[in-house]
Amino acid sequence: MRANELKPGMAVNMDGRLYVCVKTDHVKPGKGPAYVQAKLRAIDGGIAEKRFNSDAQIDGATLDRREMEYLYSDASGATFMDSEDFEQVIIPTDVLGDALLYIRPNGTCNCLFHEGSPVSVDLPSAVDLEITDTPPGIKGATVTNQLKEATLETGLKTKVPPFIVTGETIRVSTDDGSYLSRVKTD
Repeated sequence: MRANELKPGMAVNMDGRLYVCVKTDHVKPGKGPAYVQAKLRAIDGGIAEKRFNSDAQIDGATLDRREMEYLYSDASGATFMDSEDFEQVIIPTDVLGDALLYIRPNGTCNCLFHEGSPVSVDLPSAVDLEITDTPPGIKGATVTNQLKEATLETGLKTKVPPFIVTGETIRVSTDDGSYLSRVKTD
């Protein structure tokens, strides 16, 4: 496949290793040819930043996507259950990275498999999580960029505006863990 077709979640074979694309930027400089700046995570560990000419050929790999339900974590990793055949799979914590901070217990996500072994978890761009602990807001605080620390139900810590209280549900970006908005509950 051509380098400009590379998107997050796709897999490529390079230098005898399998990588999963985490992020891509298509750059068109004022001078010179366009290129693709890609952030790749190696399956066996490590992150690589690569720059490809947009018309360069790269060796793509096929990944099997399965919708799975997150059950629990222990010392061996996180246990997920396939939604179709109820098979349970343990995914090691080094494969998951920080993904568990964005997945509620009994929440579903897409797990990526290569030749039968799990290689990555595909997260949506944002998730809704409940706040379990945050200090009360300061009355009369009108500074707009003032933020306070909040702990979410999965253990993720983020900064939220002062009007957010414990028990509310907020939308969080899975790219950097930042607060996006309140979630209206009916």
